[in-house]
Amino acid sequence: MEVTVSCCQFEIKKLNSFSAFEKQVSDTFEQVPLTSDYVLFPELTTLGLLTSFDHFSTFALKDYRKLTDFLDDYKKLFSSLASERQQIIIAGSTLEEEAGEIYNTCFIFEPDGSIHRHRKTHIFPGEAEWDTAEGDALEVFEIGPVTFGIAICYEIEIPEINSIYQQKGADIIFCPSYTFTPHGFWRVRHCAQARAIENQVYVIHCPTKGNREGIIYPGHGNASILSPCDLNWEANGVVVEAKENTKVITASLSMDALYDNRQDGAATTVKDRQRRKELYTIGKV
Repeated sequence: MEVTVSCCQFEIKKLNSFSAFEKQVSDTFEQVPLTSDYVLFPELTTLGLLTSFDHFSTFALKDYRKLTDFLDDYKKLFSSLASERQQIIIAGSTLEEEAGEIYNTCFIFEPDGSIHRHRKTHIFPGEAEWDTAEGDALEVFEIGPVTFGIAICYEIEIPEINSIYQQKGADIIFCPSYTFTPHGFWRVRHCAQARAIENQVYVIHCPTKGNREGIIYPGHGNASILSPCDLNWEANGVVVEAKENTKVITASLSMDALYDNRQDGAATTVKDRQRRKELYTIGKV
């Protein structure tokens, strides 16, 4: 079985309205093949909408919460696109409010109108001034042809999260990210590759890009679709990687190659981690 995945290298832009954001999204989809099963956008996909406020120049970091004003329109837009295109859209993340708390939430849109979500469980220290709360669920999603997990940026740097996803049946981990420095990008990228190797899964890494505007930090990095570094794939584990000005990358991923790798690969890390798990108790000598 093959699964086709598209990863959208979405850019932070100055926007004067939600309609301008909608056009940016539509323009991006023009480069997404209709044959893709899954389409991924980056963390805080809606960030440019902050610039649509007349008084944006006076905003402080706590005003990131104003992204919640656009949540209904965001849901309507991506739900409509998922239905029209008959694709599963993992629409990056945006901010949502519930019971007075603000969450960095990744929304998943199905063609039938169903909407699912994953709230970021580990807030990166640099996000503290955004005043976002942490989610408490590590669920996998059996939507479309495979089971997958969502690791929002810093979550890919927490090995336990992704190990849990694999143990719950995930074959793909989607990683929307937003990193403020090249160092941050490479931390996430290297960890995404490590998670692919140690869990024998595909990892789809989708960073937000763009220059600084007011309180909006610059976004760094290039999108990539990653595999375990084993004989079924390229030696460096990179299935495809975006160039600087690329908007969308797409790849067909063999699930059979992944399953074979878990049984007979040069490095069967998933099996071996289970085989010697009695050694992993803290304090074991």
